[in-house]
Amino acid sequence: MVSCQARLRARYAETDQMGVIHHSVYLVWLEMARVDYCRAAGFDYGRMEREDGILMVVVETHCRYVHPTRFDDEVLIDVRIQEAHPRLVRFAYEVRRASDSRLLVSAETRHVFCNRAMRPTRLPPQYWPLFGIGE
Repeated sequence: MVSCQARLRARYAETDQMGVIHHSVYLVWLEMARVDYCRAAGFDYGRMEREDGILMVVVETHCRYVHPTRFDDEVLIDVRIQEAHPRLVRFAYEVRRASDSRLLVSAETRHVFCNRAMRPTRLPPQYWPLFGIGE
């Protein structure tokens, strides 16, 4: 299965009154890493939505905030598929500070595959190898 590492720098606008990255920002970062993962796995998530009408709807998130991230920290987000079936996929993430590899956040997101009407559906078989389904 593919794993992917996204790299970004914490922006000042993402900090809170305490000078650390606001907890809600991590969900945006996870999404960025997830899209990078799709590219690394060999498909364009936007095209999967447009051409096949398959959406990955977030139904559950879990974040464990281990250590604060501060303005201008460069972070690495490792993302991989934890579990995948034709109806759902679960991604696992580790957010680390690039300078010393310190774990900042560990997270998971769970997604149900849906059609354009937001009804659960099965992922078309041509995508199964890209998600590690059937291996």
